[in-house]
Amino acid sequence: MPRFRFGIIKLVLLAWVVFMVAVPLWAWSKVDKVDAMPPGERPGDQPGNTYLIVGSDSRDDLSQAERKQLGTGGAVGQRTDTIMLLHTGSGPNLLMSIPRDSIVEIPEHGTTKVNAAYAFGGAKLLIKTLENETGIRIDDYIEVGFGGFVGMVDAVGGVEICPKAAMEDPLANLDVPKGCQEADGQTALGYARSRKTYSQLGDIDRARAQREVVSAIGSKALSPWTFVNPVRYFRLSSSSAESFSVSEGTSPISLGRFAFAMTRVDGENGLTCGVPIRDTAVNWDEERSEALFALIRDDDTASIPDRLCTPSGLPK
Repeated sequence: MPRFRFGIIKLVLLAWVVFMVAVPLWAWSKVDKVDAMPPGERPGDQPGNTYLIVGSDSRDDLSQAERKQLGTGGAVGQRTDTIMLLHTGSGPNLLMSIPRDSIVEIPEHGTTKVNAAYAFGGAKLLIKTLENETGIRIDDYIEVGFGGFVGMVDAVGGVEICPKAAMEDPLANLDVPKGCQEADGQTALGYARSRKTYSQLGDIDRARAQREVVSAIGSKALSPWTFVNPVRYFRLSSSSAESFSVSEGTSPISLGRFAFAMTRVDGENGLTCGVPIRDTAVNWDEERSEALFALIRDDDTASIPDRLCTPSGLPK
């Protein structure tokens, strides 16, 4: 009898291991791979790894009912609703927001808002623009749409958000009280998109909320509860597969490292900040931003001083 019981336990454990390996492999086969890296001259190889994370405002994956429910509107075209750089390497992980209203030089399109680069030339032009502006080589590209964002939040059972004031934004179907609270996918999306109910910082506070939600998703996704709950594990894998588009050169290992790094961008394990700016019009602070970019290029995030990495990007 004990031998029979031990055999059953071994079979269950074997089935569990097969499930844990097979599900992400299946999910990876469903992930959309895109030709994202620009041709021509680019920054040379740099130590560490830098990911460009893009939240697209495309509504193509949403039905009319979903657009109404999520308060996304019906905008034509496609721009980047969220732009972040995640750097991993020898020091603390760094997650840096780039406000979509940042004024930059877009090759062959002149000086305009950075989120227009995607509309003009897709991921390739956005990467080219950011590499030109920062000197940082982007190694991997990861994009997620509105529907995928909601699906991932719901798959992990919701995330905690901590608005500093009550927020009511009919355009984003958002109505939440002040303070920390659990949010489902719809609420988290509205919270990350709204810039009408913050302080006078607008797009700056919006970028800060996006970092908050993205890092919360990462923490919940790789929590022990995800791995002992087969339903959550499968739903998260399935939702992620349907949500992500990645650059063709991105490997499953690189994507796994990205997911792990997203759990380690808060507190002692990492840094979160806005790109250094000099005013609320999100004009970049040339001296501070170049100093920060240089430390990222050198994979020396451990040496980044507080004055270069602030939550808003504004100087302290």
